[in-house]
Amino acid sequence: MNATDRTPADLLSSALAADPGRPLVTFYDDATGERVELSVATFANWVAKTANLLQDELSVEPGDRVTLLLPAHWQTAVWLLACASAGVVADVGGDPSAADVVVSGPEPESLEAARACSGPRVALALRPLGGRFPQPPEGFADYAVEVPGQGDRFVPYAPVDPEEPALIVAGRGFSGAEVVERARAEAPDLGLTGPGSRILSGLPYDTWEGLNAGLYAPLATGGSVVLCRHLDRLGAGALDKRVESERVTVISR
Repeated sequence: MNATDRTPADLLSSALAADPGRPLVTFYDDATGERVELSVATFANWVAKTANLLQDELSVEPGDRVTLLLPAHWQTAVWLLACASAGVVADVGGDPSAADVVVSGPEPESLEAARACSGPRVALALRPLGGRFPQPPEGFADYAVEVPGQGDRFVPYAPVDPEEPALIVAGRGFSGAEVVERARAEAPDLGLTGPGSRILSGLPYDTWEGLNAGLYAPLATGGSVVLCRHLDRLGAGALDKRVESERVTVISR
């Protein structure tokens, strides 16, 4: 990654320029058996489309707050980078009533909490391959319906300021620059030593530690992540096989 990268979106741009075809996020859901692998180019395309959705359809502006009521999932990672690209604050698990936009998973309790947002509401079915809801929740736009028609390239209307707020998780705020700096500083402790490092993370996304192991640190070091949801349902022998088949170099759980 480039030393001049100051925001998470910069990190993604550098990864795209360096090797667009390499895996970036490999996602497993051990409750459903789902596996999906996203290259840097595919992940960046989802980010661009989602950022265009935010900017053009949901009319967010730099500094607006987008509350994410989502689990550790590849689509959550996309939303985190899309928010960074558009210069809006990703508030992970925050208060929907204080948000300009809320993004919810399909769980009834999450959808009910999201209704406290007076602004636009988006729901993710979290189905394999980014599938749609059979019936979209009332009062929500279905992400899988809205995002495919968005542009494949994203340019923010205003340059993103690295020193402005970019992320809130577990009640703590970070600027874009702080996300990048902390991800780089903590990567060696996670065992991420540079390109080729591959971390398997079973941590949830509701703490900085989970977000860093499951997204930011591998992105900051040119590595990749095997992001596992419901990892506790996987037996020890099956985990060993996954580590071997996915060429994992370090585990965080």
